Amino acid sequence: MYDWTLLCDFDGTIAFDDVTDAILSRFADPEWEAIEARWRNGSIGSRECMHQQVALVDASLEELDALLDSLPIDPAFPGFVAEARARGMHVQVVSDGLDYAIRHMLARHGLGDLPVRANRLMHDGARGWQLQSPHADNACTPASGTCKCSIAREHARVLMVGDGRSDFCVAREADFVFAKKDLITHCRRLGILHRPIVDFSDACALLDMLPALVGDRPRIPTESLPLRVHLA
Repeated sequence: MYDWTLLCDFDGTIAFDDVTDAILSRFADPEWEAIEARWRNGSIGSRECMHQQVALVDASLEELDALLDSLPIDPAFPGFVAEARARGMHVQVVSDGLDYAIRHMLARHGLGDLPVRANRLMHDGARGWQLQSPHADNACTPASGTCKCSIAREHARVLMVGDGRSDFCVAREADFVFAKKDLITHCRRLGILHRPIVDFSDACALLDMLPALVGDRPRIPTESLPLRVHLA
């Protein structure tokens, strides 16, 4: 089998909920929703949106942890990671969300060793929070805090598992996609190689089929695909 790297989105994919939205809904000034609206209408990129929103959060570390402890992940995800590793595959979490939240929730399920590339959540020691984006790329079309396309280009064979808008661009870079929710429609519209899934139990069942699904087809250059749709 090829040396596959499996890039898994977090919010809405590994986690059932959008964890960032859950944090903002609980702890941020209501202005966060107006910032969200500016992102949705294309006035600002997702990185700028997230940086502004996180600055509105008012919560202690203990309060944040208590919320994170109440949020579930897909119970099939730990088994998916184990099955992928047994096949020599490399699993990474790639997210335009918050690294602290992701690591905290994964550790609760024995997955604290999984590589995570996401926005860096910084605490001031009291109740304030700021964001850094170490995995941003100035050439990123949706101006994301984490450029998943840049990460995908680091690897020879990429399976992307995702669900929504932050995965639209990287789906074009991947060799194959396991798609949930809005990402299914996006892949169908652009003719991107994919299989729809409901959860990671479906994804796990498809792992052995990857060589047959992809064969020896080279990765499709992005310039040969239809023009990117506007993500807002």
